[in-house]
Amino acid sequence: MTTTVAFLGLGHMGGPMAANLVKAGHSVLGYDPVPEALAAAAGAGVEPAASATAAAAEAEVVLTMLPAGRQVLALYGEGGLLAAARPGTLFVDCSTIDVADSRAAHRAAVGAGHRALDAPVSGGVTGAEAATLTFMAGGGEAEFAAAEPLLAAMGRKVVHCGGAGAGQAAKICNNMILGISMIAVSEAFVLADSLGLSDRALFDVASAASGQCWALTVNCPVPGPVPGSPANRDYRPGFAAPLMAKDLGLAADAARAGGVDTELGLRAAALYAAYAEGEGADRDFSGIVRSIRARSAAGPARRPGGQAGPVQPDPQHHDEKDELT
Repeated sequence: MTTTVAFLGLGHMGGPMAANLVKAGHSVLGYDPVPEALAAAAGAGVEPAASATAAAAEAEVVLTMLPAGRQVLALYGEGGLLAAARPGTLFVDCSTIDVADSRAAHRAAVGAGHRALDAPVSGGVTGAEAATLTFMAGGGEAEFAAAEPLLAAMGRKVVHCGGAGAGQAAKICNNMILGISMIAVSEAFVLADSLGLSDRALFDVASAASGQCWALTVNCPVPGPVPGSPANRDYRPGFAAPLMAKDLGLAADAARAGGVDTELGLRAAALYAAYAEGEGADRDFSGIVRSIRARSAAGPARRPGGQAGPVQPDPQHHDEKDELT
């Protein structure tokens, strides 16, 4: 059954997602403030709209894929999408944003006479292009049932996680696991190299043993063992390091707000923030292995006081932990 969808945000993720809705037979009105993104989507069959509100006014479902919660709330705000849309329009936000912002957007939509669902994604640009994303949805059963066919056209797995904000909660928890796992896998390869063990040998053992994980077997941070991983393309994303830093920052904020002791999550957030601000600004998140290797090559001189031994947490990390205890 054809649905008219307003797709707002046609960047690296949103563009391919909108194209897959077109392929599935839906009518898609698209808008993005970047002319190149809008033109690329038009080439894939998306009908360009003059503005976000113009698209929303014609749609049964308004789907947003935006960088931050403040942008979602601004678009939903006074004189924006909620005012332009027909009563009862289903708003599906696929952005990865703060849980509190997501719940605020949900309340605003419902308060304006609409329906709402948060449905962030996992799978990166490759998953968006191949329609193999995983969607984590939060909202009512009826809203989920209405959105599920659209989400299934863009992804391989669609999970209803609970009420408003539950999709965002699942996303930041999942990516905290992923960020920590990638650092652990990267450190293991650097350690293995220092011990004279080849990347292939470690991969062959760990991929068939208790160290097996997605960060190793799908997104392996070293070239060779997994030909399709970004490591074999000079760490071109994939899942860009700044996006991982953003997601880990959201998880860290949620942990502090809830008084949850996520020591490894906070440390991973600090490491990815530093990597994303430096050489990782335009690289896949798995490229953090290069930073670990570079720090290791610097030897004891890189450590406080020039002493050998484990790297000490930075003062910011101490402050973060103090807030939790």
